[in-house]
Amino acid sequence: MTKENIMKIAIVHELLTKIGGAEKVLLALHKIYPDAPIYTLLYDENGTKGQFSDCKIISSSLKKYPSFLRRKTKLFLPKLAQAIEEFDFSEFDVVISISSAYSHGILTKPSTFHICYCNSPMRYAWDWYHEYMKENKIGFGLKGLYIRNLLHKIRIWDKIASERVDFWISNSCTVESRVKKYYQKDSTVICPPVEVSSIEMSENVPDDYYVIVSRLEPYKNIGLAIEAFNQNEKELVIIGTGSDENNLKEKANKNIEFLGWQSDKSVHEYMKNAKAFIFPGEEDFGITPVESMACGRPVIALKRGGTLETIVDGKTGLFFEEETPIALNSAIEKLEKDYISFTPANCRKQAEKFSVENFEKEIVNIVNNESKKYFKSMDQQEESIN
Repeated sequence: MTKENIMKIAIVHELLTKIGGAEKVLLALHKIYPDAPIYTLLYDENGTKGQFSDCKIISSSLKKYPSFLRRKTKLFLPKLAQAIEEFDFSEFDVVISISSAYSHGILTKPSTFHICYCNSPMRYAWDWYHEYMKENKIGFGLKGLYIRNLLHKIRIWDKIASERVDFWISNSCTVESRVKKYYQKDSTVICPPVEVSSIEMSENVPDDYYVIVSRLEPYKNIGLAIEAFNQNEKELVIIGTGSDENNLKEKANKNIEFLGWQSDKSVHEYMKNAKAFIFPGEEDFGITPVESMACGRPVIALKRGGTLETIVDGKTGLFFEEETPIALNSAIEKLEKDYISFTPANCRKQAEKFSVENFEKEIVNIVNNESKKYFKSMDQQEESIN
């Protein structure tokens, strides 16, 4: 069973239908292992802006459904666990799954080493369960009882599936604690990659506006920022699309501009010229705040989740503790009063800790060293049996 230096590797990604932080991790892994095929439950080339057009993509049986159904992934909730188990990895030495819910549940043989890069245990089944129920207005009628029973079964599957992973990587200390609590597994923390080297830092005096770059989904908490900027009447530019877009536009005053999807180049231009980046939600890590710091601009963020590990309070940004417009506006006032303290150089230096180069080194080190340990232990087991 001894493996040669060249291993056959596959990558698993849950839903490859949009571009976000998890997809940037996937792009970085594809760069490291360009010959590795990518297995995914669903793939949408248009939704991912063609960024994976050079990859070998293998989709699950869910692709047989009409496109209008594939766009409503919540309808597939009862089918996702079964679909992820369809894939056959018998020919691979190493499989790297990127999981926020289901990818870690793949089935592999003992001869295959399974590494999971965990963005989080599925939040709507565990730590975000009650908020998910409220957000989706799920009560205790027939529909509510069905969904609650379904999520109960998913939790059982998820706990069992966690045993299928041979080595866990968490994308932040926040996620590391969840993996420990819900799966009782230790994990190594490797933060997601940020293309710092390709982002130009600005030392110019910024324009008088703030910026948000995000998927426009309810859990991103963009509505809080809109309330705050409706009150303070400062200019806010919002970049991104999502299911909550129309609702947010209806709430926003004229000082808030929605630009929809923008290219990375355009996003970084808006970041460089903004006074600061607004990050009103709780994320497992949060790549966009690091990109803002790479541009030389500070971040104002809710004091929860992954930003606690990336932002230096009072040096590269400020935190606000309560999810209220008053708390966010107080942080904005504080930043403007002492803006000179948040130097572009300090912001950039902090961002460089999360570079793609550092990510690549850490991933390659784990894949090479931990796989060797795994295959050596398998060889020893075979020898003891024989």
